[in-house]
Amino acid sequence: MKSMNPNRRDFLRQLGAGMAGISALSLLSACNQNTKRPNILFIMSDDHAKQAISCYGSDLIQTPQIDRLAKEGLQFNNSFVTNSICAPSRAVLLTGKYSHKNGLRDNRDTFDGSQQTFAKLLQQAGYLTAIVGKWHLKSTPTGFDIYKILRGQGEYYNPLIIDQEGERNIEGYTTDIITDLAIETLENRNPDQPFCMLVHHKAPHRNWMPNLKHLDAYTDEDLPLPETFWDDYDNRCPAAREADMQIKDMFLSHDMKLLPRDYGTETGSGGQGKVTGEDNIGHRQQLNAEQLKKWDAHYEKMRREYRESDLKGKELTKWKYQRYIKDYLRCILSVDENIGRLLDYLDSSGLADNTLVIYTSDQGFYLGEHGWYDKRFMYEESLGMPLLMRHPKVIKAGTVSEDIVLNLDFAPTFLDLAGLEKPSDMQGQSLRPLLQGNIPSDWRTSMYYHYYEYPHGWHTVKRHYGVRTDRYKLIHYYEDIDCWELFDLQKDPHELDSVYDDPAYADIRKELTAELKRLRAFYGDETGAPIE
Repeated sequence: MKSMNPNRRDFLRQLGAGMAGISALSLLSACNQNTKRPNILFIMSDDHAKQAISCYGSDLIQTPQIDRLAKEGLQFNNSFVTNSICAPSRAVLLTGKYSHKNGLRDNRDTFDGSQQTFAKLLQQAGYLTAIVGKWHLKSTPTGFDIYKILRGQGEYYNPLIIDQEGERNIEGYTTDIITDLAIETLENRNPDQPFCMLVHHKAPHRNWMPNLKHLDAYTDEDLPLPETFWDDYDNRCPAAREADMQIKDMFLSHDMKLLPRDYGTETGSGGQGKVTGEDNIGHRQQLNAEQLKKWDAHYEKMRREYRESDLKGKELTKWKYQRYIKDYLRCILSVDENIGRLLDYLDSSGLADNTLVIYTSDQGFYLGEHGWYDKRFMYEESLGMPLLMRHPKVIKAGTVSEDIVLNLDFAPTFLDLAGLEKPSDMQGQSLRPLLQGNIPSDWRTSMYYHYYEYPHGWHTVKRHYGVRTDRYKLIHYYEDIDCWELFDLQKDPHELDSVYDDPAYADIRKELTAELKRLRAFYGDETGAPIE
């Protein structure tokens, strides 16, 4: 959609198209001549927002190990998910296809393991393929020589690990255990065989149970409220107001870690209706006696504070935010230090120079923006994913990309770096030229999104699809609603005021609608309400 926003970058792209093509061919030739194919270490957390990574400008946390990847590699600032929810994002990663093509549209679906994935193609090409950590696709992993996965969402403590030999519980904190298993797998591999390993952390997924050693982090400070924390959802479609994911409605038990004696009647919600008379504290059953003693020693201070404060209204909402955001960040402290462990292992074992390391999340997350937690909406906080890549042989240290990239692109990228052709039905684009700063003249300038999990599941976020360019975003909500939103991200970066009906944006609306139609046709998406 270049004609819509002509700028200097688009002009330089057109001017340098020939040179970029030559550079890409040169890179491909050089790779083909190098018989030592790169290793791939793909690290993905669950619900890790860019707002909680210091290299992305976070004022909430320092993440020095994740920042290493930015300093030593490439940081993508416009990396987006195609369907912001856990299982669908993982299916897109594996297949390089949108949800309507790979068959997994929401968390109720089961992944069809018989279909083609990049793991199967790399395996056939001689790669050792392995996945450690969260799987969450219900079916048994296929295409992996080794899998050591969590059951379902997994537990934060003493997790059940399922592998080819059966299942077993391992004592300890899950983020540490996943890293232990990853390093153990790399230690025991054939050193002459290239590997592709996926390391999928459970953290920082709800209900945010930190490692015992990090429980006291942030205890003596109050973290700032996001600018849009008290959003009233005016001047947008009803979908924002009707969603059930506000901080004020978090469970006192499951989310806040209170006990029934602290609150009497549970008042939380989250898309499943109000809960009354239920403890909702099953997360405590994960902990052994020694862990639970330390856990309660920490949270009893907070429980006593709650009992004595008699908070109501906005004061209770602010209190819930502090409890939520601190536990969320404490979980990330463990993710960050374990990424450091993996990077140190690559360095000490001599693998770093020939290994592409990727860090991302399965989607973004709300850290109180719009008064929310969770994801699902096409708004920026849940649409955007952190994405950092390091490959010393290919990527110049300290590089930053503003180009639009998608989780759809991972599979084609891995195949390309391994010297394999992308199958014709994969819908993503290889990021390989971007790794060296060679932007193809036909690189996308818009992206397509489609979310399906309504009315089933959690949080009652309406079904919607949309298009985003470098400046504008158009969203169509459908199913039991027919409503459109248009945002000018340059003037309204927090997406508070839809300009869909503003006459000044009539031409922009027309162009975006045409682009949305084009993308739906291009990706073969006939699901959802048609565009009239």
